[in-house]
Amino acid sequence: MEIILIMVFFAISGFLMKISDDAFDEKGDKLFATITGILCGFIIGLLVVNSIEAAYIFFAILLGTLFSKKIDGLHHIITLLTFVLVAFIFGIPQMALYTLIICSLAAYIDEIGNDNPKLSKKSYFLEIFFKYRFAMKLTILGLVILGLYSSLTGFKIQGIEFLSAFALFYFILFEISYEFAGKYFERIYKKRIFS
Repeated sequence: MEIILIMVFFAISGFLMKISDDAFDEKGDKLFATITGILCGFIIGLLVVNSIEAAYIFFAILLGTLFSKKIDGLHHIITLLTFVLVAFIFGIPQMALYTLIICSLAAYIDEIGNDNPKLSKKSYFLEIFFKYRFAMKLTILGLVILGLYSSLTGFKIQGIEFLSAFALFYFILFEISYEFAGKYFERIYKKRIFS
């Protein structure tokens, strides 16, 4: 898959994920949430089989949300099943276990911190840190820096695969689209063609 198409798919997946979440949480619109969730899951599945960066990011998000018990609606389950089904049909790239664990722990930390009033009341820093999921961003940044260092020096850590600079770029693109969809959700929802 071409890099431009991967970028577009990351943006669309972030957009659809937020629309699906808000349709369910804000409007109680299970049909719209489910349809946008299926589309999101399908696109994520295609990304995962075509990009190792996407595989680490989205399987980490899946495991982080699963273990933090944030999969709390039919739309989440259907999105998850669509993503996993597409990935298994077309073939999941081989991932380093420790890299997946590290990314999943970061996603888990972000999930338990996000929308957590106890943490956000402690400090403005924690509120912003978890609102914008900086644990995952910093983890990906760390793996990207190690990847760049490895490409220059041959440095390796047994069992850990470092990431390319694209990983951070893709994830930020996903997050920007996610936040954009949240900000303009009401306008987008009013223009929906099915419900």
